[in-house]
Amino acid sequence: MNFETVIGLEIHVELKTRSKIFCSCSNEFGAEPNTNVCPICSGFPGMLPVLNQQVVEYAIKAGLALNCEIADYCKFDRKNYFYPDLPKAYQISQFDLPICKKGYLDIEVDGVKKRIGITRAHLEEDAGKLVHQGTISSTPFSLVDLNRSGVPLLEIVSEPDLRSSKEARAYMEKLRSLLLFAGVSDCKMEEGSLRCDANVSVRPYGQKTLGTRTEIKNLNSFRAVEKAIDFEVQRHIEAIEDGEELIQETRTWEEDQQITRSMRSKEEAHDYRYFPDPDLPPLRISREWVNDLRLSMPEMPEQARERIMDQFGLSAYDAGLLTLSPDLLAFFDECTHYYHDGKIIANWMMGEMSKLLNQKNLDIGQCRIRPAHMAEMLNLIDQGRISGKMAKEVFQVMFDTGSSPEAIIKERGMEQISDEATLEKIILEVIANNPGAVEDYRNGKKKATGFLVGQVMQATRGQANPALVNQILARKLNS
Repeated sequence: MNFETVIGLEIHVELKTRSKIFCSCSNEFGAEPNTNVCPICSGFPGMLPVLNQQVVEYAIKAGLALNCEIADYCKFDRKNYFYPDLPKAYQISQFDLPICKKGYLDIEVDGVKKRIGITRAHLEEDAGKLVHQGTISSTPFSLVDLNRSGVPLLEIVSEPDLRSSKEARAYMEKLRSLLLFAGVSDCKMEEGSLRCDANVSVRPYGQKTLGTRTEIKNLNSFRAVEKAIDFEVQRHIEAIEDGEELIQETRTWEEDQQITRSMRSKEEAHDYRYFPDPDLPPLRISREWVNDLRLSMPEMPEQARERIMDQFGLSAYDAGLLTLSPDLLAFFDECTHYYHDGKIIANWMMGEMSKLLNQKNLDIGQCRIRPAHMAEMLNLIDQGRISGKMAKEVFQVMFDTGSSPEAIIKERGMEQISDEATLEKIILEVIANNPGAVEDYRNGKKKATGFLVGQVMQATRGQANPALVNQILARKLNS
């Protein structure tokens, strides 16, 4: 039997405001436990929340980036449930009237373009965090850190339009790129700023009704999203083929074992007993405000991609890589102020720079190489002062130290020899010292040229201009 996979993603995005959604506590990541807290976000009785206007602006900008309708009227609700990291025993969220709805984004997988619907995007506060400490007398115990309690989140819920783990990954990558360009989140998955819950089911091709769904919670990398979905799809198919009954449940991804594991069974619908939060008035959003924010939106990835393709003749693939994040695009754009060939800049960025960043697990914003220094190095290659091979060595030192290429080549004596008179003298000495290779060349053994070029490079410690060496050597051997 052939099966169709059906996937919907719920993505929680942490908005990068300086303070939390309903209080003035810092939204800083990595602070000491329970230091970014106050009576409001730690759930003291009688405390009143006050909505952060910047949170609403970021939510509207995110909605515009995702082609959503922005509500004229929305409200906050209390989502009631009991958990140790939820001090109020309810979470302030948006239930039936979200701030954004009916959006979409376009993805491309294996050359096929597809539009993925977005059901809604709603604001809510984050819960705290349980820190599992181990056991005391064989009894497990945990501590609660409320620094994250009250951090502003935008939950973005897709339609069940995704049909493979590749599509899910492409959707999440595209979503991340749009939010970065919109400037509403840093989307650092390793810090929990972008987290994904994947709802996965399978059904026989042609069947209209959905299969039994499982939810995989808190996936925090693109690789984890892809691997977890693939595992879960295969698990569903094998269970159906073996006649087993699947149950609707919540599962977690075990990265070390590359499997999903059951956390809890999940009924068809939770009774969270939502009701409007009496401490927060409904929010009315004027069209003037939305239009002002629309006009203030920065250049988005698709616009940037078209621009650099037209301006520099880049391929759609190269332009797509350069517009994965605003930092990558900004680095490229600044380089083009100092160097003319965008294709060569892109090659170095996607090649040597990408390799070094991946080795150190860094992003472009942490790179020590300045765009002006990158362009300076490329100009030195064009001037013949360093070779392509020498440039890679210079690039490595630039990456490690942040020094300029001029300082590096002077300090290390790396400047390429491109003076014809100097090279001619060295080449004549090599010819005189290697009569056998010269004779081989004149007897038609062209490989002898490579040997003689190697001798010249050895004599100059690799600093001779290779193209010029070949020209002069050929002229002397044929004279």
